[in-house]
Amino acid sequence: MTQLSIFEPEGRAVPYVDEGEGPVSLVLITDRDLKADGLGVISHYLAEEAGFHVVRIGSRAASDAALSNSERAADAMAVIDHLGLADTWIGGHGFGGTVARVFAAEHIDRVNGLLLLGVENAQIALAPAIPVLIIQAEHDDVTPAANAEQLQATAPERASITRISGADHLFPATHPIDTAVVIEEYLDWD
Repeated sequence: MTQLSIFEPEGRAVPYVDEGEGPVSLVLITDRDLKADGLGVISHYLAEEAGFHVVRIGSRAASDAALSNSERAADAMAVIDHLGLADTWIGGHGFGGTVARVFAAEHIDRVNGLLLLGVENAQIALAPAIPVLIIQAEHDDVTPAANAEQLQATAPERASITRISGADHLFPATHPIDTAVVIEEYLDWD
């Protein structure tokens, strides 16, 4: 059973779920309520079946909707520090991936790699030197394949795209095991 926790750095209430104890850690950032973020099954599979340590970090209360991506990245860093993670893979779906890109750029020394589940059209350069796994749904009209391909073209030597066949933008919820297996196979290479 996953346990929702709240960490309150400097009075900010940042929700998170911490699962598993494996040697590979992955932090997933979401802009939704953690009980309905669509990443729960993926996280649980990676923690229980693949032996990963997975942390999902939600956003602060609705009153904080005007937070910048850097402020959201700072919330993620506060939780990561609170949990004692020296380094991790960082990622998210759609908007969460955009925040993860900002996190990686601002905290490159703490990031092993970047996982993007659908890529928003955001003018954020990829952090240097780290591997990037992009998982793209075949029929995603919210974060279309063109966004992923454009981002991959900026770092083709270290960014790869895997497609989920028959899926749309909600693929983390509709195709969670397919998505989790792609992540497991890619992150488990070392």
